[in-house]
Order: sequence, then C-alpha cells, then structure tokens
Amino acid sequence: MKTVSQQEVTAHLKRQNRWWGESPLIDPLIADFRPRDYLQAVFGLVTDLTVRRAVVLLGPRRVGKTILIHHAIAELLRAGHPAQNIAYVAVDHPLLHGETLDSLVKLFDTEHPASGDGPRFLFFDEIQYLKDWERHLKALVDARPDLRLLVSGSAAAALQRKSRESGAGRFTDFLLPPLTFAEYIALTRNEGAIEALDGLHYLVKDIARLNALFVEYVNFGGYPELALSETIRANPDRFIKSDIVDKVLLRDLPTLYGIQDIQELNALFTQLAYNSGEELSLEALAQRSGVAKQTISRYIEYLEAAFLVRRVFRVDRAGKRLQRERSFKVYLTNPAMRTGLFGDLGADHPDFGHLVETAMFAQRFHDNARLHYARWKEAEVDMIELDRAFNPKSVTEIKWSDRVVAKPGEIEGVTRFCNANKLTQAWVTTRTLIGTQEVASVHIDFIPAAALAYHLGIIAVQGRMAGFKTTIGTVA
Repeated sequence: MKTVSQQEVTAHLKRQNRWWGESPLIDPLIADFRPRDYLQAVFGLVTDLTVRRAVVLLGPRRVGKTILIHHAIAELLRAGHPAQNIAYVAVDHPLLHGETLDSLVKLFDTEHPASGDGPRFLFFDEIQYLKDWERHLKALVDARPDLRLLVSGSAAAALQRKSRESGAGRFTDFLLPPLTFAEYIALTRNEGAIEALDGLHYLVKDIARLNALFVEYVNFGGYPELALSETIRANPDRFIKSDIVDKVLLRDLPTLYGIQDIQELNALFTQLAYNSGEELSLEALAQRSGVAKQTISRYIEYLEAAFLVRRVFRVDRAGKRLQRERSFKVYLTNPAMRTGLFGDLGADHPDFGHLVETAMFAQRFHDNARLHYARWKEAEVDMIELDRAFNPKSVTEIKWSDRVVAKPGEIEGVTRFCNANKLTQAWVTTRTLIGTQEVASVHIDFIPAAALAYHLGIIAVQGRMAGFKTTIGTVA
C-alpha cells in the first residue's frame, strides 16, 4: 500500500506558501478582500516579542479567520520580515493526515530553514484536525522562543475548551466575531452614507441609504462571503444553514460534548433563533419541547460555547441581578443566521425590530461588556451595561421607529431606571430622527439605530467602550 511521501508534503507546503518563491505574493483573491478591522489587533499579538505565548484565533465558522491570517502574512512581508521565516499550513488537507503539530514544525526546520536571526512566524489553520495539538503547542511555546505561533480553527467551542484547559499562561485566545456594521460598510465599499470624523464624532450624510445598508446587514451582513456575493444571497439557507449552523449542531457540538439526541439540540436552536431578542424561561422552553430544564440549560451553554447564541440576564429597577433568574433573553450572535433559517425580513416587518435589537447586541458581545436588561411590572429597558462593581453605567433603549421622539412617555421605563440609579443620560434609538430631549430630569439622546450600530462596531474594535460620548450630526 502506498503512503504519502515527505517530498509530496514538502511540495504541498510550497504551494500553500507562494511567497517562498522569487516574488512573494499573496493570493490575488485574498488580496482583493479589504482587511477586517481586527487585523491590527491580531497582528500586534503575533508580532509582540515581549510575551512568549501562542495566539489561538477563535470564532464562528465563515467569519474570515483564514483571510485574516493571510492579511497578517501580507503585513509581515510589507514590514520586511524574510519570506522564508513565514509559513502557513491548512492542516485539514488529505496529504497531511497523520501529521502532528510537532512533526510539521520539524519538517519546516529541516526542509525549509529560517533566514537570518529574526523570529519565525508559523500559522496553522484548522488546527482541530491535528491530534493533541494543544499539548504540542504548549511544548513549542516553552521550548522554542524563536517561534511566533498562531493557530485557528472552525470548531470554536472545542478550541476554546482545550485552550483554557491546556494553555493557561501560554495561549492568548482572540475571538473574531461576525462582521460589525462598520466593517460591513467598509467591506462593501459603501462609506458614503456616514462618515467617522474623529472616531467619536460622525456625520450622517444619507439616512435613507444608511438604513438600507443596515437592513442588508441585519439580513445578510455578518459573514463576509454572504455580504459580498449576490449568488450566495439568493440562497442564504444553503450557505448559512447547511454550511455553518448544521456543521456546528450536527458535528462540532455532538463530538465535543457527546450529545446523543442531535434532533433535540437542533429543535432548541431553531426555537431560540426564531425568538432572538424575546424573553424566555427554562420552564416555557421545557413545556414546549418536552425536554428537561436541566438538559435545555446545558444545551444553551453548548450553543454559547460555539458562539451561536448569547444569554442576557435580567436586573431589577436597582440594577441588581435577581437571585432566582427565571427569565432571560437569548440573542443570536449574528442576526444573519435567522435569514438562513427562516428567510430575510423587510424593514417594515413587525418582527424586524427584534432583529435590530439582536444586531445592536451583536456589536458588543465580543468586547466583554456586562450587558443586561431590566423588566418590571410597569416597564422594561432593553440594554443596560454594568461597570466592574456591577452598578449600572449606561442605558440604551432600542427602537425601530421615530414615534418615540414625539411620545417620550413610551420610554418611561428608561427615565425611571435612570433616576433610580442616579444616571443622568440615556440613549434611545430611532429609525431616522436625531435629537435630544430632557425627560424627567434625564438627558435623552435620540439616534438612528443604524448610526449607533456603526458607532458600536467601531469602538468595539478600538476597545474604547468606557463611555458613549459621541456626537451624531446631519448634513445641513
């Protein structure tokens, strides 16, 4: 029986690393993609020589991890690092079956020695296909200070668990989320509707165009391929459901957690996706599905680990977590998943407001903000951020209507919550209107939902979520 030779493996690696040739080149198809805003953050982790750690690039399927790696390689080449010192390998290729992380590094050392005294940058994509990758990666970090290592993969839940179990102090996890709204606008080259003046001030040039882009983003914008391809948009259920959701529900999670009843998990996710942004309870979900509450709770934890959903818990009027949390909200981490399951929604659909709310939360799920909501008998508040002492620090009410500007009584819950917690300012989103009002001693900033989503996406990348000191204007 024939076996794969080392010469075949070496030839394959040369094909994947085209910059090793006379003209260092990145694949033109990848080069044409605009880099994601998170590139510089990842690039900084990879090139930081003061800390001996490997980078584990996490994230849902199809959010652009492989393309980001190649953009990072292009940055290394532009910065003058020798092409011979940069290596990329997609380890899921059949020719590499049976290889380990350690054996591939030894192959690079033998067949393709480094050039000069500088660091060597090794990128391993789809790392979950390598047996015991976390053990080998930990050993390489300890034994090889000359290497800068980044690994990534699609089985995000498995990677994160193994990273935390085996890589404490040696791995740095970096979560690459779905596209933010600001990234979507840049990627599709539609910057003309809104302009970021200095990072904290914005000019809305065309609110109708901005809202049209926001509707597209809510329905299709979380995945780069879906955002850019009209062909894929015409059949989003095949791309999202078959290529993304089903692979997580039918393969990743069952393999990782030993789930026996895959149909049960799939039914729960479908129900959660359809009710993204609605208040739910374990009792109601159990009664509807016939599945035990403990099992449902465990399934939701698995879905969160796979970055498909996030739970948001309730606080009372004083901003304190309830001792017995019977109710909570579940949001899709990417509203476009709903499109793949149930079809897209128009801006005037009665359920579109819940997708707007989902999109707003999605801008912030990856910045470690402590997000909650409040509800009591008389009213509720959509988004409350708590500070490190778990006290309310900001309040946002998410609307997809301009009616609230003329009828501020509809946000009585916001003003009551602010007064009870000594907050003097709150945000309320609208569909098109911009303005300010003093309501019950609270300064209310009204801002279009699309403009606020754009802002949240920018500052999430910049890591400047300390305050909401933003000015929104219109063209005079």
